[in-house]
Amino acid sequence: MNWELIFGQIKWTSFVFAGMIENPSLSEAIASGAGSIAVLGALATVILLTVKGWWVPLWRDWLTSVDHKKVGIMYIAIALVMFARAVIEAALMRAQQLSATDGGGFLSADHFGQLFSTHGTIMIFFVAMPFITGLMNYVMPLQIGARDVSFPLLNAISLMLTMAGAIVIMVSLVVGQFSTGGWSAYPPFTGIEFSPGEGVDYWIWAVSLGSIGSTLTGLNFAVTIYKKRCPGMTLFRMPLFTWTTLCTSILMIFAMAPLTAATVMLALDRYAGFHFFTNGDGGNMMNYANLFWLFGHPEVYILILPAFGVWSEVVATFSSKRIYGYTSLVYATMCIAVLSFAVWLHHFFTMGQSANVNAIFGIATMIIGVPTGVKVYDWLLTMVGGRIRFSTAMLYHINFLLTFILGGMTGVLLANPGVDFQVHNTLFLVAHFHNMIIPGVLFGMFAAVQFWFPKVFGFRLHEGLGRASFWCFAPGFLLAFFPLYWLGMMGATRRTYMWSNPDYLPWLALAMLGAVLILAGFALMVTQIVVSVRQRAQLAAPLGDPWDGRALEWSIPSPPPAWNFAVLPQVTSQDPFYEAKKAGTAYRSPASYEDIEVPRNTATAPLIGLFACAWAFGLVWHIWWLVIVSFVLIWAVVIARSFATDTEETVPAATVKAANEAFLAAARAAPGVTRDQEMTSANRGRAIPEALEGRSGTIASGAPVEALS
Repeated sequence: MNWELIFGQIKWTSFVFAGMIENPSLSEAIASGAGSIAVLGALATVILLTVKGWWVPLWRDWLTSVDHKKVGIMYIAIALVMFARAVIEAALMRAQQLSATDGGGFLSADHFGQLFSTHGTIMIFFVAMPFITGLMNYVMPLQIGARDVSFPLLNAISLMLTMAGAIVIMVSLVVGQFSTGGWSAYPPFTGIEFSPGEGVDYWIWAVSLGSIGSTLTGLNFAVTIYKKRCPGMTLFRMPLFTWTTLCTSILMIFAMAPLTAATVMLALDRYAGFHFFTNGDGGNMMNYANLFWLFGHPEVYILILPAFGVWSEVVATFSSKRIYGYTSLVYATMCIAVLSFAVWLHHFFTMGQSANVNAIFGIATMIIGVPTGVKVYDWLLTMVGGRIRFSTAMLYHINFLLTFILGGMTGVLLANPGVDFQVHNTLFLVAHFHNMIIPGVLFGMFAAVQFWFPKVFGFRLHEGLGRASFWCFAPGFLLAFFPLYWLGMMGATRRTYMWSNPDYLPWLALAMLGAVLILAGFALMVTQIVVSVRQRAQLAAPLGDPWDGRALEWSIPSPPPAWNFAVLPQVTSQDPFYEAKKAGTAYRSPASYEDIEVPRNTATAPLIGLFACAWAFGLVWHIWWLVIVSFVLIWAVVIARSFATDTEETVPAATVKAANEAFLAAARAAPGVTRDQEMTSANRGRAIPEALEGRSGTIASGAPVEALS
């Protein structure tokens, strides 16, 4: 039997457990333990699904679904699973640095290099990206009064390509090793001459699958917002989260392409002997740096803009006020989106450009802080004079304002090429980057979970555990990353796994304490979800409006039906549902109902995802028969789908009417809850608008009767 023909470059020594047998050490034991957890976790999942009989509903109701809401939930599930791995890797790196101040430590240099490479790759491409994509998937169509995205099947394919990329990275825990080239994978180090193994190939194909999926998502969301808005929903009546989704979608369309081009060109260098980024023969690694960061800096805003949208929704809702400066926030969002393509070179001030070029990009980098500052002032002024409720989501928002401003100030420092030259390769830069992404993006997504969870599942999250999680995350972040600013100024270089300077020890100890608190915060978040599921009867909010919401998503049941809206809404203002509640016209029955067409489930997307995953694995290990077969099967599925004509099913008007009238009757019959009651079991999702409620928690006189019925 020709082993190489069947299994490519896989040998028994390729499996992670072989390292422990051949070269036993604590570093190899940790690697083997991680691989064991991955294998056992997969086996436990298979056993659980089998014992519970969940295979059929998983396939029928989820994996084959093209409903934007289920697709969004699956994106977020991927993000949370990958976050668990990434945060553990971060803690391991910090523990290694703490234990290696005398030149020792428990991880090998290669193992540490793999950890910082997988941590960065996972957090950017398989935590932050699927988190924001899942959130936009779920919320945006509801906010614009649409029944789904423009291309539901394309949406599901995007999900499955992202899932395939995440699986490829998880497989690297067990078979082979991952890249040690960092999340940016700079050549020539990642070229075949310096990294001849499978590690860089894992990075290339995992990132390429995620990049293609994100490009398709951007196209889908942009078309949806342009074409699927309900009657009366003009651009300047869209909620701010939808505005940030639109700008993010445009960035995805144009920014993911340079990344895909860079990964394909790097693959051609490695597989086919091309010389795009090699040291000699006409290659130039600076072309890679430009392509990567032409994606990389817009990527920062692909991540942060949806979070800005979340903060706008959260601060208006929990301040019981209309958002201050709506128009300025919209224009600031558009300015940030445009300027994000004009600052990429500040990521490599130290790579040999002229002083004039560096100065131009430094000025552009400082300018992009202006529209961001506009947003901060608008959020602060929204809170001024408002009735602020310190919910978990609002606590995240206040923490974001404080920490994000500090991180932005360090960004202005780094925009000066002279300063950047001094600290670019130190932990100061690591601190700055995390100072922007964690409070801005990660905490934004956590706030979004707290905020929209009742809409998604029909019950609120346990508030006490949510606050406990926040009080671990917030100080944990400060302790984990603020000491790195000082370490950077002391000369501690990034991507370093051992030290010889004992002065670093107390600061690294503080950072390690912060990492432990972050782990505790994540554990409490998981506990919060588990406890909330068990107590869902007491936390139930099926009537759809637990927070006195303002936009259309709060006007329908929780969770929403497959068709979202029984009758497409008519919009006349920026806060249509809040205005309807004030006017006493919310929860009125429509004059008539019509049949609704919804897309049918299909196996197309999961099959494409499965074969894409096999294709990528074959490319990593040079299993050429698997590459060819998988590629053919992908296009066979696409061609077979092109012959399908019965792609939609009709929901009869009678079914829609029965469901909607039952919801409306329950909403009209339910007693409204005040803001003082919204964290109690009395909150079933029928909020009394702040405008109709007295400051003492009593109902204001003169309120329309229907609004309170």
